Amino acid sequence: EKMKLFSVLAILALASPAAAFLVSKSFAPALKPAMKNSVNLHLGSRSGRQGVRFELAMSGRVPFIAGNWKMNPETVEQALDLAKTVAGLKAKTQAQVAVFVPHPFIAAVRPILEGAGIEVGAQSCFAEQRGAYTGATSTSMIKSVGGKHVLVGHSERRSVFKYTDEMINGMVHKALKDGLCPILCIGETKEEYESKLNKQICAVHLSKGLKGVTKEQMKRVTVAYEPVWAIGTGLVCDPETAQDVHAFVRSWLTSMYDAETAAGVRIQYGGSVTPESVDDLMAKPDIDGCLVGGASLDPAKFARIIAYIPK
Repeated sequence: EKMKLFSVLAILALASPAAAFLVSKSFAPALKPAMKNSVNLHLGSRSGRQGVRFELAMSGRVPFIAGNWKMNPETVEQALDLAKTVAGLKAKTQAQVAVFVPHPFIAAVRPILEGAGIEVGAQSCFAEQRGAYTGATSTSMIKSVGGKHVLVGHSERRSVFKYTDEMINGMVHKALKDGLCPILCIGETKEEYESKLNKQICAVHLSKGLKGVTKEQMKRVTVAYEPVWAIGTGLVCDPETAQDVHAFVRSWLTSMYDAETAAGVRIQYGGSVTPESVDDLMAKPDIDGCLVGGASLDPAKFARIIAYIPK
């Protein structure tokens, strides 16, 4: 019924945007929150008039800003100091905020960060519960020390530690089984980007990484698009290009699941996110948050990113 109403609104908008807006305001309370910009029509391009944007905003997606400390800092004392500074500078925000810290520091920094409303996650996990897997960390271990989230398939795990899509899929399932919320990282290398294969690579990462994940489970999954060539390099993926890929990801999720499921999945952007770039990124309709690397180690910069102001 909701999709039928969207169709009616779209048709009505073509004739009278103002009328469509009034109808949408009347029916919106009866609809389940589904997606940001559920109806987004750009009119007037063929009539010579300035385009009129009709937008039915029914976002059920809470923005999600995540900081990834990677293999930093060097000691637990430094981690505690960093956590205290981050917690002290955290500004009011409309976003959910989490920090992904090295495994040995999770238990130590969690009370400090959670006291400021910042959740804590792990940077990776393993698909097995226990056993002879030297150096591995299970999802149950992460949960036992208070971790709520876990990064899965970060590009550095794929390239340095040779994680395959099949391994990553196992980690997604294990995280979900043990009650963690996984962030599935996807994205192309510089060579793949220059060959215009970015969407194809993302489709492969999605299809293999989410294999067997149900619609119900997708409510706890976040997808992070991280163009590898923009991670820690200072190279910038412009907001328009990022939005194009994010829209593709949502379209893929629609075809794989359905429109309602796709509308509820948060898609983060990761790749040299800075205080200077975050406002433009977060203004895009399909960018629901950011996965922040180097800037998350600078409390002042991270605080500004958390307090983004969409343009």
